[in-house]
Amino acid sequence: MLDQSSRVALLVAGLVLASAATTSAGDADSMKAQPRVIHLDRAAGGSRAVFTGPPVTWTMRSGYVVLQPGTSVGRHNTRRYEEAVVVLEGAGEMRITGGATLALAPYTVAYCPPMTEHDVFNTGRRPLRYIWLVAKVQP
Repeated sequence: MLDQSSRVALLVAGLVLASAATTSAGDADSMKAQPRVIHLDRAAGGSRAVFTGPPVTWTMRSGYVVLQPGTSVGRHNTRRYEEAVVVLEGAGEMRITGGATLALAPYTVAYCPPMTEHDVFNTGRRPLRYIWLVAKVQP
């Protein structure tokens, strides 16, 4: 059985491959991004970039966040990007401004549409660890 770090690395690699598979053959010829595995430091705190866009990915960007109990990332809007939050550990909420509150727990994925203001809060007693992914919406 794979440990949590291996499962996360495989998940991230799978997301990169799935994103690349949706491109047309002509685009694939010019793409410089390559399949890769990124190892996350479970002991780290704060946030860390995972994918940073070209040439690593086409439009996807992502990061690894560790929120301490009672803290939030701050209200923000990803504008023309849709966002997914993949929860690894802890408990929290994604609070949509003027809308729903989405419960966050290990092995859940929360989706936030483009042009939607939101915040992520740690409501638990342990650090909330998650990966966020954003991808640009086609015009």
